Amino acid sequence: MEAIKIVESVDIISTKVKVKRVLAKYYESTGQDKKALVEYKIWMGLNDSMNHKEVSSALEGSTLESEFNEKNAQRDKDQQKIDEAEKEKLRKQKLITYSSLISLLFIGIIAFLFWRNNQQQKKANSIISAEKQRSDSLLLNILPHEVAEELKAKGSADAKHFDMVTVLFTDFKDFTQISETMTATELVEELNVFFKAFDNIITKLNIEKIKTIGDSYMCVGGLPFPSDSHATTVVNAGLEIQKFVEQHSSERLKKGLIPLQIRIGIHSGPVVAGIVGLKKYAYDIWGDTVNTASRMESSGEAGKINISGSTYELIKDDFTCTPRGKVIVKQRRS
Repeated sequence: MEAIKIVESVDIISTKVKVKRVLAKYYESTGQDKKALVEYKIWMGLNDSMNHKEVSSALEGSTLESEFNEKNAQRDKDQQKIDEAEKEKLRKQKLITYSSLISLLFIGIIAFLFWRNNQQQKKANSIISAEKQRSDSLLLNILPHEVAEELKAKGSADAKHFDMVTVLFTDFKDFTQISETMTATELVEELNVFFKAFDNIITKLNIEKIKTIGDSYMCVGGLPFPSDSHATTVVNAGLEIQKFVEQHSSERLKKGLIPLQIRIGIHSGPVVAGIVGLKKYAYDIWGDTVNTASRMESSGEAGKINISGSTYELIKDDFTCTPRGKVIVKQRRS
């Protein structure tokens, strides 16, 4: 009995159910029917209680499992949303990145095309500028600067009258006979040596070159800008030209070549200057002054400068001159 009391004191329903069933069978076998009935009732109550708890536990377990599954499902859904949101975010980032790269590439292409176009434009401008400088340089070799600018500005240049200028002509004595002893190349090279030197001399003195005709050289002082010292300047140019010819002829003589002698004629007076022709523009001067200067050269002596009376009056205080007296110059006296 003490053992039964100990077992009953244990709060374990399954154990109590087993004990009550054993007691019920024991009392029934010993003829203690009343006690056996009591124990059977207790056993049945405990058994029902135990079954109820098991059912409740099973139901609770099922509910917990269902809630757990729902939570897992919800968590999966939430995670799926998060994953989808992350994917969308990554997609947008990639889209932004690709868009940025495409934009940068487009900008780069535009910048490259602009740079290339700019370089081509610079190159074209450089070529145009170089060609313009070349054409301007060629034009200035033909025309005075002011006349060239006027021609470029309006396509023509007006003829101008100058009250007083000084014209210089040069010519080599017996050049035709001497040239027969030269080849064509030697002839051109020899003239080029002289005329380049003459160009340098008159350029230094701001004298305007007009033209060359064969072995003759013509220039004028006092235009396109009038000058009070035009006669003095031209006479100085004549002296430098004469000196160069003498030095070069001395070198020719040393080489066993025929020396050259030059005649120089100078006259001062009014002229008209302007451009003639439509092609191969030529700046020229006209008037009796030009004719007289040419006659001063043709009637002069080789190795000397022959000046007219009008030029003498302008330079007599600056140079020592030797009078020649009256000389007949093609029906004109000077």
